[in-house]
Amino acid sequence: MSQTVKLTASDGAVIDTYRADPAGKPKGGIVVLQEIFGVNPHIRRVADGFAAAGYLAVAPALFDRAKPGVELGYTPDDIPLGRDLVAAVGHDRTMLDVAAAVKAASEAGAVGVVGYCWGGSLAYAATCSLPGVAAAVGYYGGNIAKSLGGGPKVPLMLHFGEHDDHIPMSDVAAIRAALPGVPVYTYPAGHGFNCDARGSYDKPSAAEALGRTLAFFAEHVG
Repeated sequence: MSQTVKLTASDGAVIDTYRADPAGKPKGGIVVLQEIFGVNPHIRRVADGFAAAGYLAVAPALFDRAKPGVELGYTPDDIPLGRDLVAAVGHDRTMLDVAAAVKAASEAGAVGVVGYCWGGSLAYAATCSLPGVAAAVGYYGGNIAKSLGGGPKVPLMLHFGEHDDHIPMSDVAAIRAALPGVPVYTYPAGHGFNCDARGSYDKPSAAEALGRTLAFFAEHVG
């Protein structure tokens, strides 16, 4: 079962959140963090997939503070729109909304965070600063290599494409060097390889990464 519900952050801001419930008792909660394209059909399918795997999945609409209801596609014209919205919301306010989503997901037990692109960087940030996060997985987060000072406080797994036009393999090497205890996987694919709505989608890589992600959450979330 899925529905859109309201989520209130600690500063009083109210945003929409896509919520997908499992068929039975949840194993735990998973917060699904969007790309720069909003909580669009792809992100909703991702949340539905985690619900099908037995988790309560919540995907907060992180652009709502700047422009409610944004659902972008994957054309060249959509990319600058998404980047402008990321800047308009700002990192600190975004993390308030991520924290509110973690709290909401905690009704199901332990909480994992998974993010893609912008959300992948936010998932990493959540492991460094947010209480209530049991584990996180980041897919092709471009800002992670620039944010290695603090380091994760909970288990973290990262996925990157070896042919990513936005994230050079030198960044991946820097992440591995700075975080030697973190499993960092690479795949013969480009940026956005998990997204079945993008031309860069790589089904074998997406399937392998998902298998590792689910095993990781089974160990650390439930």
